[in-house]
Amino acid sequence: MLVGKLIRLNRLFNRSSGRMVTIAIDHTISYGVIPDLENIQKVVDVLADAGPDAIMMHKGIIERCFAPHAGKVGLILQSAASSPYQPDMELPTADVSEAVALGADAISVAITIGGEDQPRQAERLGKVVCEARVVGMPVVAHCYPKGRFIPEDERFDVEHVLYAARVGAELGVDIIKTYYTGSPETFARVVDSVPAKVVAAGGPKVSDLDQMLSTVKDIMDAGAAGITYGRNVWQDPNPKGVIAALRAIVHENATPAEAKEIYDS
Repeated sequence: MLVGKLIRLNRLFNRSSGRMVTIAIDHTISYGVIPDLENIQKVVDVLADAGPDAIMMHKGIIERCFAPHAGKVGLILQSAASSPYQPDMELPTADVSEAVALGADAISVAITIGGEDQPRQAERLGKVVCEARVVGMPVVAHCYPKGRFIPEDERFDVEHVLYAARVGAELGVDIIKTYYTGSPETFARVVDSVPAKVVAAGGPKVSDLDQMLSTVKDIMDAGAAGITYGRNVWQDPNPKGVIAALRAIVHENATPAEAKEIYDS
């Protein structure tokens, strides 16, 4: 492994636990301007000050909003997006050279598994891995089995999630973000079968914080390398408290009850 890649990975993963808490704010192109993402500078400021291991965003937001926090928190450049009108099509929005120029610690590529466009998206992911290897840039792949050939009620099934995660691993990705399968036992199958670091996505907004913290604990008990959460953090009335609670579970093996006490305090 190139030392440059190792340096960047060490900035993304907590040195004590070897795990990561990433907050994603890359939603707008794909889903619209979601409530609580309108004032994006305020969102970046609040999240960066809360101390996650990394924040993931698109290049325009990095250029215009991230400068006050440069070097304080890990940075992941999102380099692909779909749209609300073509949810299966993940098209490139940035490249490896831009990740280097922006000082990113990793470049992220989204790939939809189970859709008509999967082969082309896999081809693009493979090229990004090749380009990133030359400059020592880690690659994060969002591998989601959400294409139209996979029924909606099966998209969190372990067989589909395992296949999606292995696609990323087969192409040489360093960190794979994918759906949580709903139980530590099934997600452990994914983690154990994928020769890369596997992190779980936060998924849709949930109303019950206790349930969310219990889910995070289950994810970590399954052997995951961390989590990447979005709206369940920045749509909460107390995003700093949520991040503190997540860090306690991921990095300190806190129980959900202990994490909730941290949130309340």
